[in-house]
Amino acid sequence: MKLSKRGEYALRALIDLGIASELGWPMLQISELASKEKLPIKFLEQIFTQLKSAGYVASRRGKFGGYSLSRPMSRIKFGAVIRLIDGPLAPIRCVSQTSYERCSCPDEIHCGLRMLMFDVRNAISTILDRYTLADIVEITLRKYRRDKVTPPFLHRSIPIESLLPLKKESLRSKRKAGARNRVSGSAVTETNTHLPKRAAK
Repeated sequence: MKLSKRGEYALRALIDLGIASELGWPMLQISELASKEKLPIKFLEQIFTQLKSAGYVASRRGKFGGYSLSRPMSRIKFGAVIRLIDGPLAPIRCVSQTSYERCSCPDEIHCGLRMLMFDVRNAISTILDRYTLADIVEITLRKYRRDKVTPPFLHRSIPIESLLPLKKESLRSKRKAGARNRVSGSAVTETNTHLPKRAAK
């Protein structure tokens, strides 16, 4: 398997869309993507046409239009995208699971080269079929956060720490704050209701 430039740009564009979506920009114009990746717009449009046909992205026309992911990031696996753009992951066709073709070897079953290429294919597919776009976006954002670097597509002067909180921590802190407010509110209510009674006694 050799990742072509087309395949590489397709994956990078999907990662960009995923990052933008996580940061509150679910739709990006193709000019923004082309500018970031330093690619000709026409070439990127061809790639997005292919991704759109396969159901990975959706497009919208107009001034505020652009491209967005059309399925959850957890359902976009890198192996599937590479197969779509570049074909089989296997280094030779006779070990491919999706595009098998018999090779010229007269004894395929006992071919040592084929056995080796089986292991190569399995190693590649194990990784690429395991990782999803959600995994890579999370890893990338974590790296931005750790290095205190502002991610792309953010046109606001907001501290990076406030833009990249961990979702679980954010939800927990909100719940804790809400619980504290409820507890303090009930305490005030109880104090207000009991004080007059004690005073009356």
